[in-house]
Amino acid sequence: MVIGVVGRVFGVKGWCWITAYTRPVDGITQYRQWFIRPPVDGGGVGKDGTWYRVTKFAAQSQGIVAKLEGVDDRSQAEALTGAEIHVPIDALPKAAEGEYYWRDLTGCRVEHVSGQHFGVVQELLETGANDVLVVGGEGQRERLIPFIPDDVLVSIDLDQRLIVVDWDPDF
Repeated sequence: MVIGVVGRVFGVKGWCWITAYTRPVDGITQYRQWFIRPPVDGGGVGKDGTWYRVTKFAAQSQGIVAKLEGVDDRSQAEALTGAEIHVPIDALPKAAEGEYYWRDLTGCRVEHVSGQHFGVVQELLETGANDVLVVGGEGQRERLIPFIPDDVLVSIDLDQRLIVVDWDPDF
């Protein structure tokens, strides 16, 4: 699972800025083994990668920096800029009751309480106030549905891959 991206170089001894996708952001520091897929020329991320052990983390005023074992100078760190940081799915903590990983919601069918099919979750957006489900596909128009459990979201059944919502079908 992708938990972040290696950012620009920090200093001359191989440290890198990290863009963490974890919530809270410093949650990335609990993972000490990363599979890093470096970027390829022309953009994008390559298929191959390498396991790295994170030897140190440091909090900075603008975020988190990390030192990877074997990355000891600026040029080695620059080669990783833009690379995805992966960890095995089984390394993630189990979601608490009523909490979900976005990856588990993506692809779920979404239906109105009346049974009307809205489509499937294409992605989720973080807006600050609340997360938003982007629902569509399968010939359905795109809908933005706020992720508000017990109000808009009536039920989430990951086994059935179904989310039932109480959301205006015309909106």
